[in-house]
Amino acid sequence: VLISAELGKGNKGTNYILRKPKDRPQRWLKRIFAPKPLAYTFCLHPRDESGARALAELKDRGLNLVANALAQSTDHILSFFTLLRTELAFYIGCLNLYEHLAHLEEPVCFPLPVAPTERRHSCQGLYDVCLALTMRQKVVGNDVNADNKDLVIITGANQGGKSTFLRSIGLAQLMMQCGMFVPAESFCANLCEGLFTHYRREEDTTMKSGKLDEELGRMSEIVDNIMPNSLLLFNESFAATNEREGSEIARQIVSALLEKQIKIFFVTHLYEFAHGFYAQRMENAIYLRAERRADGTRTFKFIEGEPLPTSYGEDLYTRIFGPDR
Repeated sequence: VLISAELGKGNKGTNYILRKPKDRPQRWLKRIFAPKPLAYTFCLHPRDESGARALAELKDRGLNLVANALAQSTDHILSFFTLLRTELAFYIGCLNLYEHLAHLEEPVCFPLPVAPTERRHSCQGLYDVCLALTMRQKVVGNDVNADNKDLVIITGANQGGKSTFLRSIGLAQLMMQCGMFVPAESFCANLCEGLFTHYRREEDTTMKSGKLDEELGRMSEIVDNIMPNSLLLFNESFAATNEREGSEIARQIVSALLEKQIKIFFVTHLYEFAHGFYAQRMENAIYLRAERRADGTRTFKFIEGEPLPTSYGEDLYTRIFGPDR
């Protein structure tokens, strides 16, 4: 080990630097007869333990900077490959998802994003990718044109696919903003500053609060964090109380959010709430309804139309108990 040093105060060594030895001639004969560099040398006695320790300390000082630099370089390279593994996992996941959807013959497309201040939300053949993967078969897609709309109210028959459609909206928005393909034939939407959901939950088993209190508490937390040009998805919110009170709560909250330029998709059975907005003939609102055939079957398609005062619960009753009861 070749180390250089300088004399400091009190003749103490400073600035220990590891040096690279000069290249020696390769032929052994030249190495034997080559002139040796002028230097003062000394040899330690084999039993000189203190001298050996002092020499080892000098060696460690010379190697310390190089060892630290090597350790930092190693940590940097390892962190790079760790991050690379995480990023590659995302793309590998995208490839695996694409292969599964291609096997199911489901369409995918690259979306067309626009600025957050614009109001664009149109799609063709949009479907819930989670439902397709769970059922392992092709599922029904929907066409929606909600361009220049801030409010989309979704009503219709029970078991008509409203919650599934709402989930497909959120997943498509999330996948688009992740830079992924979207489960649809075509998809165009404005980017969102944030994506929030307010879904109905089960009863609080701890009995600390009622269901409506829990919904309002979550809504308060969303309001504290939401910002303009965000997307908020409601799924049968504020239905834990009577229709009149729930409709009024929903109306006031939605009206305030619209004033703050929040885009809203709202699935609801509250007829008074949905029809109240429909009666206003708002230009920035659209109303979708789960399609139901005359015989009561659900197509899981959504059409634009006026909210109806019924959710056709008798269809479910007939399906479970039969038409004769």
